[in-house]
Amino acid sequence: MRIGVPTEIKVHEYRVGLTPNSVAELVRAGHDVVVQAGAGLGIGCTDDDYVGAGASILPTAQAVFEDAEMIVKVKEPQPSETAMLKPHHTLYTYLHLAADPAQAQALRDSGCTAIAYETVTDDDGRLPLLTPMSQVAGRMSVSVAAQCLQKAEGGRGLMLGGVPGVLPAKVVIIGGGVAGTHAAEMAIGARADVTVFDRSNKRLAELDEQFAGAVKTAYSTRAALDAAVREADVVIGAVLIPGAAAPKLVSRAMLSEMRDGAVLVDIAIDQGGCFETSKATTHDEPTFIIDKVVHYCVANMPGAYSRTSAFALNNATLPFALAIANKGTQRALNDDAHLARGLNVAEGEICYAPVAADLDMPFQKPSWLTSI
Repeated sequence: MRIGVPTEIKVHEYRVGLTPNSVAELVRAGHDVVVQAGAGLGIGCTDDDYVGAGASILPTAQAVFEDAEMIVKVKEPQPSETAMLKPHHTLYTYLHLAADPAQAQALRDSGCTAIAYETVTDDDGRLPLLTPMSQVAGRMSVSVAAQCLQKAEGGRGLMLGGVPGVLPAKVVIIGGGVAGTHAAEMAIGARADVTVFDRSNKRLAELDEQFAGAVKTAYSTRAALDAAVREADVVIGAVLIPGAAAPKLVSRAMLSEMRDGAVLVDIAIDQGGCFETSKATTHDEPTFIIDKVVHYCVANMPGAYSRTSAFALNNATLPFALAIANKGTQRALNDDAHLARGLNVAEGEICYAPVAADLDMPFQKPSWLTSI
């Protein structure tokens, strides 16, 4: 199979779909890889590194799309990229379609087969291709919250951990999954006062044991969450419904009851965000303020730590990329129900039910897909 790696063009997105190590594995398996010139510079990998791994370098994204059968990316295709997709293409990347009807329609119109990293599953019901970026975003959420708390950034002027004689900041984390757990780990390390909300009593018990009581845990009812948000200095939204839009757990009305200079960090913004006032921002202008509450809603948070993120992501995505290349897309999907759950678009239709429901678009599983 001919596999193409274009340069990412989302604002301040420095990651790359395949690292040179991944390219070498695909070439060793007998596949051809074409990489757009400069695609790896954001992670410190030159064109020579890719050539040394066995790739060919092409000058433009258009040349890559025209040459390749499978396109491997990191972020969802931008309009100029969806315009280059054809029915013979397999697109393998993050999509987050539930929050992006325009992209969903563009992918339908292209006729391509689109596999979303974020809905591929594993034997434990987890999302293995989302996990590494959730780890990065969770850890990063605490560092950006600490910066946003600075008075010059519009925050309360608090240090997360306080100092002797001064209380630490109160951090509320909504969601005890991968991102929330890593956020809790970093916030505890910063000596903040940390409370994690979740709707799974089992998960709350696991967190209590994991952190040996250093984190407070609370079952997420509306009343309990509202009370905690009012008193919080930082609220980190880390909720996830696989493939679907995130629920709005902090309402517009709640902002007026929050502390002036409090900070909201919305890790769920790729899926539409879990705060009613959230809107996607970029690393150019990461924050905005409503009712004196600072919002950080960058839609590609891990892109800031591009090298760490790209290598961590490739560790997870490479085995599936090899399966698709070795077997062909349809056979690979039929041989692996977990990979098949990543199929979001095929033959001009949405074929992942939660996405179709959120977008109010027809759901149609392709006739050739038998594994799920």
